[in-house]
Amino acid sequence: MAASKDSFGARSTLSVDGTDYDIFRLDAVEGADKLPYSLKILLENLLRTEDGADITADHVRAIANWDPSAEPDQEIQFTPARVVMQDFTGVPCIVDLATMREAMADLGGDPTKINPLAPAELVIDHSVISDVFGTPESFERNVEIEYQRNGERYQFLRWGQGAFDDFKVVPPGTGIVHQVNIEHLARVVFARPEGDRTLAYPDTCVGTDSHTTMVNGIGVLGWGVGGIEAEAAMLGQPVSMLIPRVVGFKLTGQLPDGTTATDLVLTITEMLRKHGVVGKFVEFYGAGVSAVPLANRATIGNMSPEFGSTAAIFPIDGETIRYLELTGRPAEQVALVEAYAKEQGLWHDDAREPAFSEYLELDLGTIVPSIAGPKRPQDRVQLTDAKAAFREVLPTYAGSADTSVEDAPTAASVSDEGVEETFPASDPVSASNGNAGAEPHTVVPDRVPDRASNPVAITMEDGTETFVDHGHVTIASITSCTNTSNPSVMIGAALLAKNAVERGLSAKPWVKTTLAPGSKVVMDYYEKAQLTPYLEKLGFYLVGYGCVTCIGNSGPLPEAVSKAVNDNDLAVVSVLSGNRNFEGRINPDVKMNYLASPPLVIAYAIAGSMDVDLNNDPLGQDPEGNDVFLRDIWPSPLDVQRTIDESITKEMFIEDYADVFAGDAQWKALPTPEGKTFEWDSQSTYVRKPPYFDGMEAEPSPVVDISGARTLAVLGDSVTTDHISPAGSIKADSPAGKYLSEHGIERRDFNSYGSRRGNHEVMIRGTFANIRLRNQLVPGTEGGVTKDHLTGETTTIYDASRSYADAGIPLVVLAGKEYGSGSSRDWAAKGTALLGVRVVIAESYERIHRSNLIGMGVLPLQYPQGQDRESLGLTGDEEFTVTGISAMNDGPTPKTVTVQAGDVTFEATVRIDTPGEANYYRNGGIMQYVLRSLRGSASV
Repeated sequence: MAASKDSFGARSTLSVDGTDYDIFRLDAVEGADKLPYSLKILLENLLRTEDGADITADHVRAIANWDPSAEPDQEIQFTPARVVMQDFTGVPCIVDLATMREAMADLGGDPTKINPLAPAELVIDHSVISDVFGTPESFERNVEIEYQRNGERYQFLRWGQGAFDDFKVVPPGTGIVHQVNIEHLARVVFARPEGDRTLAYPDTCVGTDSHTTMVNGIGVLGWGVGGIEAEAAMLGQPVSMLIPRVVGFKLTGQLPDGTTATDLVLTITEMLRKHGVVGKFVEFYGAGVSAVPLANRATIGNMSPEFGSTAAIFPIDGETIRYLELTGRPAEQVALVEAYAKEQGLWHDDAREPAFSEYLELDLGTIVPSIAGPKRPQDRVQLTDAKAAFREVLPTYAGSADTSVEDAPTAASVSDEGVEETFPASDPVSASNGNAGAEPHTVVPDRVPDRASNPVAITMEDGTETFVDHGHVTIASITSCTNTSNPSVMIGAALLAKNAVERGLSAKPWVKTTLAPGSKVVMDYYEKAQLTPYLEKLGFYLVGYGCVTCIGNSGPLPEAVSKAVNDNDLAVVSVLSGNRNFEGRINPDVKMNYLASPPLVIAYAIAGSMDVDLNNDPLGQDPEGNDVFLRDIWPSPLDVQRTIDESITKEMFIEDYADVFAGDAQWKALPTPEGKTFEWDSQSTYVRKPPYFDGMEAEPSPVVDISGARTLAVLGDSVTTDHISPAGSIKADSPAGKYLSEHGIERRDFNSYGSRRGNHEVMIRGTFANIRLRNQLVPGTEGGVTKDHLTGETTTIYDASRSYADAGIPLVVLAGKEYGSGSSRDWAAKGTALLGVRVVIAESYERIHRSNLIGMGVLPLQYPQGQDRESLGLTGDEEFTVTGISAMNDGPTPKTVTVQAGDVTFEATVRIDTPGEANYYRNGGIMQYVLRSLRGSASV
């Protein structure tokens, strides 16, 4: 990093226990003291990176003179201290960097310039799948299968670790990136050599996963970006952004007994979604902050994407320091964090109220037990209302079909097409009735007369005869870093399991029960507290250390359950301790998904149905026939805290993270390619050289207007990146499935879209292929189909795109509100661009996807205020022309362009929001811009 111009004379020395650190003092800039914590971090970043060109003294003053009431209009260049990645998004990043090295050589530049200039750390957590569950061997078998499926990808990552400087990989079977980040990787304050001095500065990061914001809980400013932005950050390019509005969220009081961090975060999600925080920072302050344990803060930070905010940050305080000590950070690092925060005015003072753009307040004492669903994280339901709310929405998913038990079909033990199509391809299912070796038994639920009910008789693999009906919980999963990083809810769940087992309760046989923590420390403290056997008695065996169910790696349902669900179109349910529950995300067989705390996940596994009032209906009976209610087995806060105090130690973290980058024997045994450039295998179906730089010239072509475009898809509101680029199963009859079959891949080895993101051929074919996508060009359909305007026929989106490409016709996508919400999935933009889409017109965008579209050279437009596709009378059958964008060749980005669609003409807002984004668009995308910048020929 070049030395700062230091126009404000901010460079100074901080001495901590005899060690001197250079720092850039915030109090050297007038006005810094009144700023919110998050903007102080940005201010220090600009002071330290001021180069007089991209980052000037005026940019520093712009933050110092920040007007909380103003709408964002000042662009700054933020330089993150490091980049974190997970493997689904990280593999394509390293593929792109490998491709850029070759492109640099082709353009006559130096390939070694393509190298991370900031620490880049990748955690492999997205590939483990709960194929095997309910047995003591589940973890080992799932890791085995993971390596069989993903060995080629993992070899590639090992090559990258050797080929690129400052790039490290945390191998499989270790944990979830965000939990590993807060427990080990995050520095909170960096200390980095600079010549013969050591420079101390706030830890900041961007990550290739939207839940990177979990690190906000320990005072680290960071957020999710698309993989293409992360690549640019690794190569030393700052992240272009507007100085945001900051929402002050005041916390008072304390959580009541019987409530959890999950209940709190679901309430905050609901509040912030209603308030509207897209593109804003949320900062927590007030006397209640000190009453929020750090694990709860991390849970709240994790859900920032569900709020819609860019970040949701807590300042540094004594609780931060205690957490750093607990997790085994070196004493000198902890001392530096405390001294630096206090010296720079970054230490939380609950008596001080900074100036904020907007204000919200929450009394923690008002929080009540809650769940969220059946399809959005912000759809919070109080637990007392859960049964009624479920019944209210059930007709949407199940209709009113009602057959008697006598008429219900019996599942046959034949090959199951439903299982073959579940996510992902799998070895034969290891089913469990959740009773840890109990004898086969019969459970016959009563028919439900006053709601949609269609009980279907099934026989489980172990001989258990039972029934599946609408509303049955078929997946109960303790999963996701959102909650498994939090000892209070994890210990609470295990104590509830202990109490349930001791009262003679068991999980229902149709429930697939899984436990997938985000860190090995969780199982360490379960073992020390002697709670593991009780979880296993209910079927909650360890299936892996990774994201698993939360990202759709739930694995297939038991064969009999899956067949009954698919043959009878049953609306069954998953309950998970995750952060997202979008339609089609958790499992293709499961229509309704509810987010809940880990203790409630166990409660619903025992109840076996959403059609239950957990406050008033018994979960079951004890051996004497007495009703057992949830309140009878819910652990007290004192029991939870006592168990935490007795079972969690600093040494657990130190031991588990001592060799975190080394990996197990399987990792070390992987054959690893060598060399600074990668030797592409033309036969590979996992890692292929993408076409982004094919035909690229040293100088960019002028921006041109778009004419003769046709509509590829007409989509509604809240279309997520999951809809656009699914991570889950690859159906055999889909374009991607046919491609893999044509390349000799057996159905059982298809793996998932997420695992094949290093192969653009699979990913193009998987774009808009989500089984729940509803394209209004072909009403009444679901999945990746569209109308080919050249033939008038209904065909797959991929096949239609090839037809248009052959005819030289550019494409348009029309969408509603919140287009591209959800994961920071760059393939949602990459796939869109590679299909030939030049323009997206939507009512509003989620932040990351809009940025990613620009990063891939796709123009994001917005309908005029107060208008939408329907009010303008657009059907999608029109031919589109967009004029005015070519003005970017001569000056700044025009605020609007003219769109002509058939007989309709309107002015659309251009959502290229910053000069930096304009540079990316002029160059055809961010990767092309970075490549030309490093070579010295970018268009600006």
